[in-house]
Amino acid sequence: MTDTEQPTWSGVQRPRRADARRNFDALLVAARDAFAEHGTGASLDEIARSAGVGIGTLYRNFPTRDALVEAVYVNEVESLVSAAQGLVDRPPWEAFERWLDHFVDYVGTKRVLVEGLNRESPVMRSCRGAMYAAGEPLLQRAQEAGAARTDVSIEDVVRLVSGVTGAVYLDAAQAQRVLGMAIDGVRAR
Repeated sequence: MTDTEQPTWSGVQRPRRADARRNFDALLVAARDAFAEHGTGASLDEIARSAGVGIGTLYRNFPTRDALVEAVYVNEVESLVSAAQGLVDRPPWEAFERWLDHFVDYVGTKRVLVEGLNRESPVMRSCRGAMYAAGEPLLQRAQEAGAARTDVSIEDVVRLVSGVTGAVYLDAAQAQRVLGMAIDGVRAR
């Protein structure tokens, strides 16, 4: 995200010192994994232990559970935006499809995190805007190349993929098949 698009995390700032940044990033990874497995009520002590830091370091970086949940969510959106930026040199449809793969991973994490976030908060609105802004140019390139339908918007595609990934499937193979059918529906005919 650019500086103007970057959401504000409940007063949380990424540290400047390299060792403090490593701890901060390790906490984000440990929290993401713990939240994915146990929900946003996961033990903060376990998160700190998994990150290889003390609970004091966790609270110094994230004064509240809400601040940690929000920071993990924003970090996931930043990864999605970064993925879009890294795909601009790929052929249009391939770039868009690969971004959708990243989006599917993000949706899996988001589902757990959203339970702990105010969906209409400025952070959520900012994240939603940044996500759409990242995917829109990829979709437009695919549309201009004749690879994607011109009657769909990035919001349409995001809702489609979110709905498909939110369903319960018999197994991972079925989930991939259904997702493939949905994404294929975005292709131009």
